[in-house]
Amino acid sequence: MVDLEQLAQQVIGGRADETGRLVKQALDEGMDAQTVLERGLIAGMAVIGMRFRANEIFVPEVLVAARAMKAGLELLEPVFAASGVQPLGTVVLGTVKGDIHDIGKNLVGMMLRGAGFRVIDLGVNVPQPKLLEAVAQHSPEIVALSALLTTTMGQMPLNIRALRDAGYAGKIMVGGAPLSQEFAEKAGADAYGANAPDAVEQALRLIGAAA
Repeated sequence: MVDLEQLAQQVIGGRADETGRLVKQALDEGMDAQTVLERGLIAGMAVIGMRFRANEIFVPEVLVAARAMKAGLELLEPVFAASGVQPLGTVVLGTVKGDIHDIGKNLVGMMLRGAGFRVIDLGVNVPQPKLLEAVAQHSPEIVALSALLTTTMGQMPLNIRALRDAGYAGKIMVGGAPLSQEFAEKAGADAYGANAPDAVEQALRLIGAAA
């Protein structure tokens, strides 16, 4: 049987091919997909999150680990879909209008999927009408907005106000290098993610699923 601690180590090491191979082997051996996710992929990313917050590793290492996790998730998602397993919730995710940076957004998206969320990624340079349309279509529990430029920070309160005016009653989370907790509060957001692991923790807290 596959050693799930070994699987977690492959995620930590960012070895996507080996991660995928072990996940496939575990499923072929009849191992429960949820167990593989929690004790293999999520366990590995939890270590990455702790090391990142402790400044022991940096964004490139986190990205490589997240891509390894994604390789495993791609094999698990069809199993979950076939078994009718419901996601923790839906997150509509995007980088605000005028901003084309996506590394942080993509990392948050991958880690949210790994934590059990359904993620609707709108991409970068997202105009307000597109955001409102996606929210109306998918009825997400959380809207997550990203900005990396100080010149696009102002889109945050505009989008949040538009969402509320449109009747969106869910949670709104913001993140990005120039932002802060104080800015998030002033903009009307429900949470601020300082980095990708923190964003996942905040998302879980927002839906009442925090550990």
